[in-house]
Amino acid sequence: MLVVPGSMKVKKQAEEEGLDAVFTEAGAEWRSAGCSMCLGMNPDQLAPGQRCASTSNRNFEGRQGKGGRTHLVSPPVAAATAVRGTLSSPEDLRGSSTPTTLQFA
Repeated sequence: MLVVPGSMKVKKQAEEEGLDAVFTEAGAEWRSAGCSMCLGMNPDQLAPGQRCASTSNRNFEGRQGKGGRTHLVSPPVAAATAVRGTLSSPEDLRGSSTPTTLQFA
């Protein structure tokens, strides 16, 4: 899992709150603010068959890697997905005995 803050301001605040440690202790790579997989023009790309929950603001086929699948999601869905390791809804973190079914085309 890659965590790339959207700006230096967001990165600084997250680090002040200790969120960088939370993510790295969970096995994520804490990156510098800027473009990463959202642009797909560097080594940070999906491999064929991989899926990504992204909070970026646009998507098109192959944007994050040829053969990969990107799901544009809200920050709460991205957070729930990161915690659970599978595409999830925030409701899934609230102790519901029935997992939420998310529809992805």
